[in-house]
This record gives sequence, C-alpha cells and structure tokens, in this order.
Amino acid sequence: MTIKAFQQERRIQVYLPSGYQLGQKHYPVLYMHDGQNVFRNDEAIGGTSLELEKYLDETRLDVIVVAIDQNSQKRKNEYCPWENGAYSKQFLETDFPSFGGKGAKYIEFIVDELKPCIDAKYRTLENRTAMAGISMGSLITVYAACRYPKTFNYLILFSGAFYANQEKIEELVAGTNLSEIRSLYMDCGSSEAGRGTFISKEFLASNRAVYKAVKKKVPIADFKVQEGEEHHYRSFKKRVPKLFTFLNNEVL
Repeated sequence: MTIKAFQQERRIQVYLPSGYQLGQKHYPVLYMHDGQNVFRNDEAIGGTSLELEKYLDETRLDVIVVAIDQNSQKRKNEYCPWENGAYSKQFLETDFPSFGGKGAKYIEFIVDELKPCIDAKYRTLENRTAMAGISMGSLITVYAACRYPKTFNYLILFSGAFYANQEKIEELVAGTNLSEIRSLYMDCGSSEAGRGTFISKEFLASNRAVYKAVKKKVPIADFKVQEGEEHHYRSFKKRVPKLFTFLNNEVL
C-alpha cells in the first residue's frame, strides 16, 4: 500500500488462520510493526524474527495478523510521535542527531487507510482489534491507543523504548480516557543493554513509569520483568505466546 503522507509504498503482510477458507467465521485482528521481523527468519532484519508464521501454523489460533514493514531509514521518525526529548539524552551519544515526529502520520495511515482496507477485504471482528509493538514499536502502539482508544482494544508491548518520548507519552496517557482498552500486557528485560549497565536500569525504570501511568487507566493490565533478557529478537521470540493472551480477554 502507499502511505500517502510519506509518498511511499510499504509492504503489508497478512496471515490468515488455517480455517479461514472453510467457512464464514469472522476473526479478531492483531496489527504489528516491524513487519520484516514478524513471520520468517529468512527476510528478517538481523536474521532473527519472531517466526510467527510457524507458531500460528502449529497452534492454529483463530486470529488474523497484519504486519507492516518498517522503513529502516526512517524507523525512529515514524515510531516516535514527537521529536526526542530531554529524557532521551542519557541513552544516546552526545552528538546523536534528533529524531522523531512522524508517528502521528504513520498511525493515521493505519487507522484511516490500512484498517478499512483490511476490514473490507477480510472477515474481521472490527471491535476486536489488537496492536503489538517491540522497542519503539511499543511507544507508537501506546500513542495509537491514546489517539484511537475505540479502535485498538488490546495492547501488547515488548521492551518498550519509551525513553525517546518519555515525557510526552506519560503526559498523553495521563490525559487520555483509556476505558475502552480491554487488556494490556507489558514486559521488559532486566538486561536490555547488558547485565548491570546504567542503560539497562534506566530502560526498565522507563517501562515501569509508563506501566504505572497506564495501569491507572486500564484495569486489566500486567507488567513482567524478564530476568536476564536483552534487547534482541532472541529474547522477544520467547514471549510470542503473550501476543495472543488477548484472545481470551485476559493478561497472563
């Protein structure tokens, strides 16, 4: 599809459950960012994916998954709603250039163009829509839920890189009615940037702060510290089953 705001074509991959062609059942939908790293290792950036195609083929879950490829050159800009703030400086090299600010346009594409297309083309349950994100994908997922709380009912967040817009995202959550969100799952590794490092400690503190803000608004919410896990798809892949706890309207 073409993201009009960016004047750029972007690949969208859609996984249909095994029984889709056998009846007229309608299915919940999970939207995911970083699409190249969702389904298969052979096309993953860095060579390791979530291997979601294999997992779903084996578990035969009744869910449609929509994966949106990232723009590797502009990922930070698209997944950050605002330009990175003062809090982020402690995570970056001194001369690291500013980034962010295109997240609103990216989410508008999903809400105004992609989701209507998916709902028209496939048998979806339009009121059972989840969004999952990893790293900065978690940041843009929380933003999407705040901007469109009636659209995205379930949130799944792995190792959120909220630090880029820490001040703004906490402020947005605090000022948003999230009563339409039915469940949220969050986690973060204890060693995201290496065991015992300053950045790992601050990364975890950043996630805890966002969870504390969200928990006040979303009763069914859970946050788990993944002991020893780092910021890598080797770690993210272990948490794949958590992506689908929303199918039972619960967080485990």
